[in-house]
Amino acid sequence: MRFILAAALLLPLAACTWVDLSKEGKTVTVVSKVPTSCKRLGSTTSATRSSVASIDRNSEKVAAELSTLARNAAARMGADTISAESGINAKGEQVFGVYRCGL
Repeated sequence: MRFILAAALLLPLAACTWVDLSKEGKTVTVVSKVPTSCKRLGSTTSATRSSVASIDRNSEKVAAELSTLARNAAARMGADTISAESGINAKGEQVFGVYRCGL
């Protein structure tokens, strides 16, 4: 019974988003294919919780958080574009290429 009560209390947390897009991050575009005219500045690895108290979080929320973290990091690097270079691993991490494209 305690497990059911704990799960009921924690389940809403599994759907929460904890990452805010910075003002600078809003200027960074996410693309699936990087234009050839872009200059690669490096890469960034984003990480967020993929589960809360052994309850898997919504995969779309996790993906959105990882993208938001990458956009914020790319803005700090002076970039304007990111592209996923890996899938999301079991630890809730994803690698993004960071580019300056002048979009």
